[in-house]
Amino acid sequence: MLKIKRVYEPATGADGTRVLVDRVWPRGVSKAEADIAWWAKDAAPSTELRKWFGHDPARWAEFQKRYRAELEGNAALQKLKELVAQGDVTLVYGAKDEEHNQARVLYDLLTA
Repeated sequence: MLKIKRVYEPATGADGTRVLVDRVWPRGVSKAEADIAWWAKDAAPSTELRKWFGHDPARWAEFQKRYRAELEGNAALQKLKELVAQGDVTLVYGAKDEEHNQARVLYDLLTA
């Protein structure tokens, strides 16, 4: 089962394998607190795309399109698919906006 969770929410046993899908480590969270099994930096949006998007909901549709294009042929995305096939995975992210973030795009790709 695939889930999405903010890194600021406590880790639980139900999370399964926790994968951080941010390019930058989230502020104010220690590695021990985050309890991340894999930091999938290469599955995160490029710095340029992240800065362009700026979590502006008005840019959400275009962000999704550009991010999906970046993910084509991405080895980290393939590894995520393999992890999901093996068991429970939680995509962990740091953004405040729970609806407009890269974890949501990855979730849609991995559950399609």
